[in-house]
Amino acid sequence: MSAITVYQDNDTRQPMLHSDDGDVIKSTMAAVGIRFERWMINCPITPEMSHEEVLQAYDQEIGELVKEEGYKTVDIAAITPDNPQKDEFRQKFLNEHTHSEDEVRFFVAGEGMFYLHIEDKVYMIHCCKDDLLSVPNQTKHWFDMGPEPHFTAIRFFNNPDGWIADFTGDDIASRFPLFDE
Repeated sequence: MSAITVYQDNDTRQPMLHSDDGDVIKSTMAAVGIRFERWMINCPITPEMSHEEVLQAYDQEIGELVKEEGYKTVDIAAITPDNPQKDEFRQKFLNEHTHSEDEVRFFVAGEGMFYLHIEDKVYMIHCCKDDLLSVPNQTKHWFDMGPEPHFTAIRFFNNPDGWIADFTGDDIASRFPLFDE
């Protein structure tokens, strides 16, 4: 289930907010310039579906977002617990970083945890199936796919080259709990 937990960035002992209410997640994120939505479709998504079939199932929602935000490329990223590089992939995004373009993810299946470091707070957003999260460019954040990663996400880009991580060098991510599913 989707959830948000908010901490002061210097105190992980007591959260300032925790909620699994979609409206609370959406309004809390909107207050700091982050887009959070739920996309519900009537077409069941199965593991046997090709990436093209998944994109086709969400064609209307994808088209509306592309038109609204001007994204040039849409693709799918997926990982399963049997991936031999799962530990390497997990470690790749566990440190605070930014990107020169928005990081937009729609979870078709599975889950992951985004940590957004905005001003003096850290917003932990547990994203699950049907969740769309749009992290604006230059927003400090990190992502944890968990020790047994399982997710399929539609990704939106203006320029895939702009999605290169620019690490901040701050060790803040090491002070927050990992996503252990």
